[in-house]
Amino acid sequence: MEAVAADLIALLNGNEPTESFAARLSTLEALPDGLAQKNSLIELARMAMALRHRIEQHEQRERGMLAVIESAQDLAGRLDLSELLKAIVTRARDLLRAHLCWLTIYDADIGEFKVVVADGAIAQRTGQMTAKRKRGVAGVVMSTRLPFATPDYLHDNRFVHDSALDDIFRDEGVMALVGAPLIWDEQVIGLLFVADRYHRTHTALNVSILCTLATHAAVAINNAQAFADAQSALEKAERARVELEQHARDVQDAVEAHERLTSLLAKGASLGELCQSIAQLLQGSILVLDEAHQVIARASAPGYTGTAAHAYEPYGPHSAALTQALRDSRQAGRSMLAYDSGGEICRANAVIGGDGMLGAVLLFRREDMRDISVRTFERSSSVIGVVLLSQERIEASKSRDVSALLQSLISPRQGEPALTRDRADRFGLDLSQPMTLMLVELEQGEPGATARRLRGGLAPQAAVLDEVDGVLAFVCQASRARELAQAFGDFARREIGPAYRGVVSRAAQGAAEMPVLYASLRRALSVLARLGIRGRILAQNELALYSVLFETQDPGSLHTFLESTIGAVVDHDRRRGSQLAATLLVYLDNHQNAKTTAAHLAIHVNTVRQRLATIEGLIGQWEEATRALEIHVALRLWSIGAADGRSALDAR
Repeated sequence: MEAVAADLIALLNGNEPTESFAARLSTLEALPDGLAQKNSLIELARMAMALRHRIEQHEQRERGMLAVIESAQDLAGRLDLSELLKAIVTRARDLLRAHLCWLTIYDADIGEFKVVVADGAIAQRTGQMTAKRKRGVAGVVMSTRLPFATPDYLHDNRFVHDSALDDIFRDEGVMALVGAPLIWDEQVIGLLFVADRYHRTHTALNVSILCTLATHAAVAINNAQAFADAQSALEKAERARVELEQHARDVQDAVEAHERLTSLLAKGASLGELCQSIAQLLQGSILVLDEAHQVIARASAPGYTGTAAHAYEPYGPHSAALTQALRDSRQAGRSMLAYDSGGEICRANAVIGGDGMLGAVLLFRREDMRDISVRTFERSSSVIGVVLLSQERIEASKSRDVSALLQSLISPRQGEPALTRDRADRFGLDLSQPMTLMLVELEQGEPGATARRLRGGLAPQAAVLDEVDGVLAFVCQASRARELAQAFGDFARREIGPAYRGVVSRAAQGAAEMPVLYASLRRALSVLARLGIRGRILAQNELALYSVLFETQDPGSLHTFLESTIGAVVDHDRRRGSQLAATLLVYLDNHQNAKTTAAHLAIHVNTVRQRLATIEGLIGQWEEATRALEIHVALRLWSIGAADGRSALDAR
């Protein structure tokens, strides 16, 4: 008896498992029935087993309390929600000695519970489960707000099964399942589950501990949301403070910019000075355009390295976008984003004066500006508009005087000579000295706008120019005619390309000769157009005869004339690469002298005769005076076009 008691006490002291006590009880029950103390020994073993069971329950309660305390400490010490929920799930699984545990959070947008943390799962999709609020254990817990346990989930008919979840549980081997609700503010915001891969019934203590941990999880989720809301509110407040400070700085900068521009305007600053100040204020590049989109002023902020402003072309690849932006700007009364070029944004603002558009202001920056800076740009454009309007009025007054002077010079009914001389003197033009008239016809663009740009300094001194009857008219002292033609050629290469043609008159000895010269040059321009001449300014003497002969002929008639006279020769040169037409022209220019022609062309005289024989074979006998004259005129016309790289014969 004493030995058995000592053995049982040793087992209790050693915290041996229940199986050890069961083995001792089986041994005692196997003793012979006649043994006097058998029943007492059996009772003593049963009492030891009961004591061991109570000790185990106390230990489990202690573990549960420790788990709850640790979970509460986590709530107070951890801010990372995902780590906190993972700790709760791991603790619940260990405490209840379950095979797996997971926690779900209710997503109100889709009406489902989504797994956020899982521990002990085998299948990957277990951690990705979703449960509908009216199906499975989730539906029961959602509706009752109480924990729910089932020893055999797959065969339990107390709830509506979800086939997708059933498949996952089969793959995972889940049988027993317990779910506890996460409740906050009377709402189920999630579920905490433990599951086993064998039939199991959990004690009330286990379920109570699971519910406590679920409550901790609910508190953690709510705290995290509250913390996130508070953090968001702080961030919004900080952003609002920063924006307010930035707005205050922007307002101050706008006030200073307005004062600076007003001061510059009051001091009579030039357009270039205004542009430089605006570019520095807005930290970019500024272009000021006239109504034809030509640049009349530009500036860049110190240190700004953008190149889009320098790459701007009036009729370049961004022309359509710029035109649309300026149209929208004019209608809205605000600046508009026009286009992006190489990482730089172009903002455009139309400049309005009276009933028309004076031009535009373009701002190039790496990035767009805040609204108050945009307003500063638009006010700056208004200041530029004041300057442009003032310049336009000065230019208009000057243009009226120039136009009156030109009209009095070229009109058949010339004005009062004394008044004309006074006007000419104001522009440095001496009517007592020989003068030259030059007319230029443009293929595109507005002649009036081009005249205004030319008056900006391209024309030489002692010269006047304006738009007259759709063409540009220039009058200068005869000694400066070459300089004038060269200045216009330089301008054309920069601004309009080859889309022009012009004629320079002979020297006029007085104002009385100008009307006749004007009429002659207009006829010459018509002939040049029919010949297809572009990008050249020819002398009147080169075209005098042809202006009279062909001023009433259309391009088709001119082509027919050239084709019937020298077409075969020009075709032969084009196909063979020969120089028959040029040889014949030199031959006729040298009074049909073969030796002189050979010397002029630096070829042998026999070569000249061979070429002339070939020409006769192409166009027949041509030495008769009338026929020779026609051919000579045709070759002259052909040579004018050929010097331009094309001729009227190219129209075929």
